[in-house]
Amino acid sequence: MAHKSDNKNSKSKTLSEQVKKAMSKYFKALDDIEPANVYEMVMGEVEPELLRAVMKFANNNQSKAAIMLGLNRATLRKKLQHYNILEKP
Repeated sequence: MAHKSDNKNSKSKTLSEQVKKAMSKYFKALDDIEPANVYEMVMGEVEPELLRAVMKFANNNQSKAAIMLGLNRATLRKKLQHYNILEKP
């Protein structure tokens, strides 16, 4: 039987909780500076790491990785090229 403290510890380890903490820290560090292009910044940091992790898990099989990600294989390939994860032909 799980204890309430176990649930709290589990929650603090979720991806969404980590993003929430990271964004809070980011905004606090800005002081009075108005942020711009936050979505692009976050996706530029997160997306390539997600793609690398899934590609590794899929043993670099793009078809399997695309299915895991819920992406079209061509879209995955374009993203891999964009982040220089896949060498361009």
